[in-house]
This record gives sequence, structure tokens and C-alpha cells, in this order.
Amino acid sequence: MREYGVLLRRSVGRRSRREGEFGIVRVRRFLIGLETLALTFLLLTSSAAAARPADVPIDHIIVIYQENHTFDNLYGEFAGANGLDRPGARIQQVDRQGRAYRALPQPLDHGNPDKRFPDDLPNAPFSVNQYAPPGEMVGDPVHGFYQYKLQMNEGRMDRFVAWTNQGGLTMGHYETKDLPLYPYAKSYTLADNYFASAFGESMLNHFWLFCACTPVWPNAPAEMVAHPHFDAKGNLMGVPKDGFVTPDGHVVNDVDPFYRPHNPKIPADHRMPPQTMPNIGEEMTDAGVSWAWYADGWYDALAGKAFEGQHPVPVYFKHYADGTREKAQHMKDETDFRASLDNNTLPAVSFITQLDTYDEHPGHATVLNSEKHVGGLIEKVKHSPYWDSTAIIVTYDDFGGWYDHVAPPKIDRWGPGSRVPALIISPYARRGFVDHTQYETVSILRFIEWRFGLKSLNERDARANNLLAAFDFGKRNTADNRSQVSKDPGHADTVLLLAIIVGLAGIAVAGILVWRRARQGW
Repeated sequence: MREYGVLLRRSVGRRSRREGEFGIVRVRRFLIGLETLALTFLLLTSSAAAARPADVPIDHIIVIYQENHTFDNLYGEFAGANGLDRPGARIQQVDRQGRAYRALPQPLDHGNPDKRFPDDLPNAPFSVNQYAPPGEMVGDPVHGFYQYKLQMNEGRMDRFVAWTNQGGLTMGHYETKDLPLYPYAKSYTLADNYFASAFGESMLNHFWLFCACTPVWPNAPAEMVAHPHFDAKGNLMGVPKDGFVTPDGHVVNDVDPFYRPHNPKIPADHRMPPQTMPNIGEEMTDAGVSWAWYADGWYDALAGKAFEGQHPVPVYFKHYADGTREKAQHMKDETDFRASLDNNTLPAVSFITQLDTYDEHPGHATVLNSEKHVGGLIEKVKHSPYWDSTAIIVTYDDFGGWYDHVAPPKIDRWGPGSRVPALIISPYARRGFVDHTQYETVSILRFIEWRFGLKSLNERDARANNLLAAFDFGKRNTADNRSQVSKDPGHADTVLLLAIIVGLAGIAVAGILVWRRARQGW
């Protein structure tokens, strides 16, 4: 009987400890929830969230649109971000039958074994820098519309290797602190929950940056139409015949425009018909908002020189046909962008794309040289008279076939696609801030529309989160080592101080009450 009593007391003690531990876990979860609410409250009461478009000091928005990298691929090691050090971020890859790889397949370069890399890398993300520094070229992983959906595997993010064309290379990532743009990410705002608006390749996401839409091509040539395979439940199982156009006539992979510049070897009936959908360019023009699309190598392309790696998306539209005043007015070269900073002609909105030398696209550009080039553009802006009224957004069009551990949200048949980096650089960007707000490519359109009083193009950009959480319009970012300026320091600081006091007090009181309940067995 005595032994039974001892066992009973031990059992009760263990149960009490388990209940106590469970209660503590619930307390922690509850407090984390309160902290999140408090942080949200702080953002909502900040000068950015409460700002009116006409009152903010941003008169110029510059979008630098690079290519083909996921967030994990470039910023997976960034402190404080949702990167590769997070639990569950290093997802084991499986083959097309669902069997885990014992080791990653030999990384390839254009289909050939890349002997810089070992052929027995562990089945996990690995540092590219150990074998190919960012100043060296690497292979170009497939990154088509259907391939990404297969790699994502309904959000499991475990078939990047199974559906790539470059072996284990797709699991590689760069060492973040070695990136030329890392100092800007560290000094300003880095968004770690920003997604390409569409699955797949560059051209499609350039369309989403310009019109929040997928182009159409009714009755496309049969040889250009893809034949995806779906199971009885509608799940994509494979692509027996890949192509540029979906069976119902939407263009999802890269094709040439009908208008110049285009590859002269491609006949007219194999170039995309001119598009007529509403777009941000026409919206801005109608509202009197100046803008330009600066494409590096533009004038050389018009003169007949090869125009590789470019997607000057306005020329896909009928409104910017060859010979029109609109095309001449809005399509420019990167040299014109630099000149506009010197001669005081910078438009309100600038889009900048690069030739294949500096677009960061694997296979024909290096990360190092590309980011140095972008850094030069940023510094040019920072040392111009426009810096005090400018927001620069550096982001990427698509995932480039690289691994990322975060499953994108589900909105519609087009996307969003993979998570990609986005840097917000401005005197009014939050300093050293990692923005966890969910954004996508069309969030840039939402920001432009908000700032200049434009209507939304469609439901996607209307519902996208604005980029305002990345800004504090009450204080200037002093990362440029200039003096701090405040538009209304007394009001902004008072609001933030009150928000902090209320938030912390609420957390403390709730924490005490919940802790007491946990101590009592919940």
C-alpha cells in the first residue's frame, strides 16, 4: 500500500509538471500573440501607416528589377530574417516518386557536370561560395511556369531537384554578407515575405509589374502550346510537352514581342500579338504622372544589336507600337536614367532593367558584377538632388529555379510564385529593419497607385499590401550619414511612445494573469 501511495504521488507529480509545462507553453504562445498584436499596433500608429499620399516626402519611385533569385538563395543568412537557420527551413528533397535523395545529384552547368562541385553533397541547402564565388558564372536552373508548380509540390517545397535541369545546383545559396547589396539591406529595409506575383519565368512577372495581368494569345501556333498533365483531382503531375502558351491561350513563358526590338529570326506569327489590357503606364500618363522604362542597351537594340536578357514590357502593348509618340517618350536607355539625375529630368516613376551582363541571371551574369552595377545606380541617386524625395525598390522578377523554403500564399491560378528579395532604400526607409509583411510584385503597383492617386488595375493589385510598413515618414534614415530630419518629430514620437507604453503594459498585465492560471493547472 505504501508503495502504491508513493507511485500515486509520483504519477500526480509528473502529471502536474506536464500540465505546468503545457501551461507555460500556452503562456509563451499567448505572449507571442500579444507581442505580434503590439507590433502591429505600432505599425498602424506609425507616421507611414497614417500618412496621406499628398503629405509624404516621396516624389520619385525607382524600381530596379533584377532577375532570377529566391530569398533563401541570396538572403538566407540574413540576421533576423526568415532564412535558412529557421526550424524546418532545410527541407529534404525527394525524387518524382517521393523518395528522399541520399545525396544531391552532381550540380550541372548547361547540362554538363560542373566539377567545381562535389557529386555527393548532402541533401540540404549548401553554400555556393565554397565552390563557385559570386564573381564566377554558374548554371541556369530551369524556371518555367509549370516546372515551378511541380517543384513547389503543393507547398511542400521538396521537389526542386526532381524537376530541375541542373542537378543539385538548385539547392545552392550565396553567403549573404559577401553580396555587394548586403550593406543596403542591412542599413535600410529588407522584406523577407515578398513574392513574385506569378509562377515561372521573367517575362510573365514583368507583365505583372506593368499590368498585374497575364498576357493572352488566342490561337497561338500549335508548336508553342504546352500540354500539361493533370490527375483526376486537377493536380499538375507533369508536362509531357512544355511550351510558351497554356492550352487556353495565356502566355506564361518567355516569347518575343510583335514590335521592335525582337529577334529578327522569329517570324511575325511566332511573336506575341500586341496586348491591350489596362496597365500602369497608361494610368500614369492619363493622370499626368511622368514615368519611363529604362532598358539597358535600348538604343543598341533599336539599331539592330542583339538584345539578350531583356523584357521591355511596354513594347508588348499596342499603345506603345513602333513609331508612336508614347514609345519614344517612355522607352529609354539606362544612360538616359543617369542623365536625368544630372539634368533634373528624373520622372516621378522609373523602371530599370538590365542587359544580360548585369541582370544577375545565372548562366550569363554573375551575382558580383550585377550587384556592383546596381550599387552604382543607387549611389548615383544618393548623390543627386533627388535623394531626399526618392524611394528605391530593388527586387527580382522570378525565382530563377533556386530553392526557397517558404511556400507562397494561394491567390489564383497565376500565383503568387516564389519568395524573392526586396530592398526598400530611401531616406525614409526604416533603418536596419526586416519587414515581415506579406508583399508581392503588384505591391509596387499598389504603392505607386497610393502615392499618385491612381485607381487599381484589377483585384490583385487592389488587394495587395502597400509597402508602407517599410517606411517611417516622420524620421529620415541616417544610413547615408547625413543629418536626421523630422517632418513632425513631436507628434510622431509622442504617438510611438504612447503605443509602446500601452503595448508593453498590456503584455505585462496579460502575462501575469495567464501565468497565475498556468500555475494553478490552467
